[in-house]
Amino acid sequence: MTHAPLVIGMVAGETSGDNLGAPLIREIKARRPDSEFIGIGGPAMIAAGFESLFNMDRLAVNGIADPLKRLPELIKILLATKRELYRRSPDCFIGVDYNFFNGLLEGMMKKAGVKTVHYVSPSVWAWRSSRIRKIVRDVDLMLTLYPFETTIYEAHGVRVKFVGHPRAQEIAMDQGETGKSSARQSLGLAGDALVIAILPGSRGSEVTLTGPDFFRTAALLYQDLHCQFVVPAANDRRMIQIRTLWQSLAPEIPVLITPGNAIEAMTAADAVLVNSGTATLEAMLLRRPMVMSYRLGKLTYALVSRMVNTPYFALPNILLGKDLVPEFIQDAANPEVLAEAMKQIIKQPQDELISQFGGIHQQLRCDSGAVAAQEILLLCESN
Repeated sequence: MTHAPLVIGMVAGETSGDNLGAPLIREIKARRPDSEFIGIGGPAMIAAGFESLFNMDRLAVNGIADPLKRLPELIKILLATKRELYRRSPDCFIGVDYNFFNGLLEGMMKKAGVKTVHYVSPSVWAWRSSRIRKIVRDVDLMLTLYPFETTIYEAHGVRVKFVGHPRAQEIAMDQGETGKSSARQSLGLAGDALVIAILPGSRGSEVTLTGPDFFRTAALLYQDLHCQFVVPAANDRRMIQIRTLWQSLAPEIPVLITPGNAIEAMTAADAVLVNSGTATLEAMLLRRPMVMSYRLGKLTYALVSRMVNTPYFALPNILLGKDLVPEFIQDAANPEVLAEAMKQIIKQPQDELISQFGGIHQQLRCDSGAVAAQEILLLCESN
């Protein structure tokens, strides 16, 4: 049976979306070699055979003020992308994360009769659950990274498929154990040292708000445990920011501030003090005991806390629905409390925790690109 070439529109607005989009393109092309992909993507998607209408970096925004300042440019890109997609009449449109921009495009495509897919569920289960109404209206297929996310969409009649988290596939089941020695050697850390990785966040605002708590905690831990610290910096600006802040708060405490590779830093560590977010997932996949903490600006926290409807913030806790990982939010995140929690996870056996981490890892370990490709092709071929 012959098929007409598939035309698929896609938009990824960030590196994480680009990294999800590339294997999806390859898997669809493996099944339908004549498929064409157009929209906005990054270097990984382009290398997989994607035609990007704009440089993906033009979609990058930071904080609250930046999107407002750049709104005219973003609107121009949105409308130009819509016009070109209308002209090409795609069989479906896939919005890869980047929720607000892709949510608008999905609505436009749906009105034009194009089937729509959203890859990476917005956190409607955690906050702003009212967004589900727009998803019901505009999205034909939701692809989720976590199994618990399917429930809310099934309850609202949205076609949904759990595809697994790519990180769980990329990180081997035994990587935390087998890679520890080489990670320490690469970073110049002693093989028998007690090493703590500190991850205050990749954004400047996160380091500004969370860094003081974390670095004061490090000073307290050093007094009692005489441990070594490694802090990965997401880029050169974070490197300078972290070094400056550490020198002002813990000048007598030795620290290794390393560029970029958070996975290597956590692999080398015995325990992790971590900001909320994907790093909690990565620490879990590496089987590292962790303490999670998060701090927002006072006004932002006052607004966000009223919209949150989840009792947990650390991904391992969310995934199992219980207190696996100690987490401290906002004013609860003081250095004395964090230091005591870190000492507890270091001194007490963590065999049960590590076993549960392994179970979650196995559950999330799917071939995400292949599963997503199969679901998308079924949608495209349906009437």
